[in-house]
Amino acid sequence: MSKNSWLGALAATGILLALIMASCGDGGGDGDTAPAVDAPRANALQMVDAGKQTFRFDTFGDEAFWGDTLKLHQGIEGSGFVGGVGPGVSPKTALAVGLKVDVDALPQDLVAQLKNGTLNLDLPANTLALIKLNAVLGITGFFNPDGSMKSIGIQCAFCHSTVDDSLAPGIGHRLDGWANRDLNVGAIVNLSPDLSAVAALLRVDEATVRAVLNGWGPGRFDAQLFLDGKAAKPGGLPGSAAILIPPAFGLAGVNLHTSTGWGSVTYWNAFVANVEMHGKGTFFDPRLNDPVKFPVAAQAGSGNIRQSSPEADLITPKLAALQFYQLAIPAPPAPAGSFDQAAAGRGKVLFDGKAKCATCHVPPLFTEPGWNMHTPAEIGLTAANDDFQAQRSPDERYRTTPLKGLWTHTKGGFYHDGRFATLLDVVNHYNANLPGGALGLSPAEAGDLVEYLKSL
Repeated sequence: MSKNSWLGALAATGILLALIMASCGDGGGDGDTAPAVDAPRANALQMVDAGKQTFRFDTFGDEAFWGDTLKLHQGIEGSGFVGGVGPGVSPKTALAVGLKVDVDALPQDLVAQLKNGTLNLDLPANTLALIKLNAVLGITGFFNPDGSMKSIGIQCAFCHSTVDDSLAPGIGHRLDGWANRDLNVGAIVNLSPDLSAVAALLRVDEATVRAVLNGWGPGRFDAQLFLDGKAAKPGGLPGSAAILIPPAFGLAGVNLHTSTGWGSVTYWNAFVANVEMHGKGTFFDPRLNDPVKFPVAAQAGSGNIRQSSPEADLITPKLAALQFYQLAIPAPPAPAGSFDQAAAGRGKVLFDGKAKCATCHVPPLFTEPGWNMHTPAEIGLTAANDDFQAQRSPDERYRTTPLKGLWTHTKGGFYHDGRFATLLDVVNHYNANLPGGALGLSPAEAGDLVEYLKSL
């Protein structure tokens, strides 16, 4: 290489190094150059915070339904307040129907009264005081100057949060994403003095509506009642049409987010906020226009909900952050000592091998990446042994349930409808009823598999 070529190469190298050093903020200056902002991380933190606020406190304007239309607040405050009806709901009653209280929202003097037993838990006025503090999970009260309630709304946390009972049963620190299997949604809605709007939608009388609600029981809700009007299973099958409230944690990487599919977590958030919570937003699903499969939804126009203007849509702008927060909620690890570690180790080998569980519950998601749906026959269900929930869903299939945090929602049974009382019952079902034939697990192997499931 000639001398001039060497000089040219060195000059080019010097320029390149100078540019690299300048871009790294190390150009020999005074050190005042600001570091580059990590935009994705900053955006993620902002969305998590916004989503948490939405999950815990946003009513999406649904107080127009729960308060103004159903007048639920009147039944909660009782006749001791102007406009209230009936005996009202005391803190003792509220806890009995599964409502939870956030201890971190309580002032210290109130915490002290709860600890020493001096707070009167039989007074509806104290329930209103808790609601006013935003301490009752999933409920927002709107109050008149005289302390009475003028309306009430609900949030995502109503069904999908609980507490750790650190202060007392039903009172503790929030556990977002956990299924509230104590929550008696039907009993709470039945407090409303006016269910005529629901009766008109379902084309039945109010007495029938109340009977259906009373039949749900703790930890259960029928999200499809407002779609197909099927309050009971066909052919005398046991149990109501309501299913168990699912958890809302551990959803990252999971394709479909309900027991019968329907759609992603974003879909389900939009569906619930608009159709179930009766918030004010936008929702589109032409599948609901089917007058045979979904007669109630088709009649009500639930497949195409619109607001008068973008500003009137109180749901859509919040869906992205809400999803982000939900996907960020991890499944809680099993507590130490809650399972037999040696048996769980043997159970893992069975899970991945002989028991064939990992074929569908693919670790570490514990559901299939991709289209995680199966026909009832593939999981050993038929019309005779109750495939009702699949048949009333769009794809007539069941989703492969993600298994992380399984130990947190044992109350109420297993499967979407709680048909199996224990995990051993679930294992025994698959051991005997898979289409390919019995798995051949011995009782000891079935027990080891259960211990592994408890460890997830």
